[in-house]
Amino acid sequence: MKHLVLVGGGHSHLFVLEHLANIRLDDVQITLITPSRWQEYSGMLPGWMAGTYQLDECRIDLLPLVTQAGIQFIEDSISGMDAEERYLCLSDDTHIHYDVLSLDIGSESDLEGLQALGNKLIPLRPLTKFRTDWLEIVRECRYHLDFKLAVVGGGAAGVEIALAAAKTLHEQNPTSQITLVAGPRGVIPDHAPRVQQLVLNALTEANIDVINERSAGTSNSLLLSDERELNVNKVIAATGSKPAPLLRLSKLELDNEGYVVVDAHHRSLTHPNVFAAGNVCSRRDVKLPRSGVHAVRVGPVLAHNLLASFLQQPLLPYKPKSKSLYLLSCGNGRAILSWGAWSAVGRWAWILKDNIDRRFIKRFSHKHEQKI
Repeated sequence: MKHLVLVGGGHSHLFVLEHLANIRLDDVQITLITPSRWQEYSGMLPGWMAGTYQLDECRIDLLPLVTQAGIQFIEDSISGMDAEERYLCLSDDTHIHYDVLSLDIGSESDLEGLQALGNKLIPLRPLTKFRTDWLEIVRECRYHLDFKLAVVGGGAAGVEIALAAAKTLHEQNPTSQITLVAGPRGVIPDHAPRVQQLVLNALTEANIDVINERSAGTSNSLLLSDERELNVNKVIAATGSKPAPLLRLSKLELDNEGYVVVDAHHRSLTHPNVFAAGNVCSRRDVKLPRSGVHAVRVGPVLAHNLLASFLQQPLLPYKPKSKSLYLLSCGNGRAILSWGAWSAVGRWAWILKDNIDRRFIKRFSHKHEQKI
């Protein structure tokens, strides 16, 4: 028996699990290793924070999927791997050998310069822990006059988190103050100027202060690069990502940041039996932003290529589109839509985003539950 091991329950692997439920390989054993049976859908996290969604509406239970596909399920994390020897190491030092490996383990929050904040610092990842931390922030805000929250990071995640936080915290405590420390490049710097202005308008309407400065944590505050000191009760770090440290000793080829380098088929350049998708990898042939958009789009291609590697069939390339549709929740029943240089804002954009997100959850949930 050949052994296919999937590590991580990310967006791309959802499509792999769906594909494996419909196509069985008689001579291949398949194992999924992931820390939790629940796949947290990051696109609906701000909606959950703002009270729009219940928890069960924005996460996917992986267990029905793996059961339908006849896959062995190991609820654990990997602590290391050796691509030369073709094995993974679990948290209890158990070794799992593989013939073909697929990595979809995401990334970690980059907390460089903020660690001195101690228990005031709330990383955005892992999402399961962030959910618990967010509920504690809401409780503390309710009973703390002039509660001050800072969100560090001016990307899409930081903007959506700040807007959702403002909606809930202002309802709990009108004296609460929310600040977005976006950094010197400002908010969503990789988007068109028109989109940036719509975001700034939404932040102003939500009474969120925006600071375009670098920041570092101290035991009591955020120290800004213009020498101002921002006293805060809590800081949410939406500062971007860094690769999992275990990759450094994996013997896979990594880029300068430490991500797995893959080709157009999302296969390791140095180990063709290892595939990677989502925030764990990078490509040299095209510009591939690390976002949920591409993690979803590469899913069907990855599913095909994993099976093709056993069936000796041609692999498919993933060709990113030149433009992607982005929908940013404003936390107030509206959303900002952008498509390249074109953008708009309104209730209709939120309805579109809500429909897309709910359809994604439904795709990997209801039809499988009927067969369990």
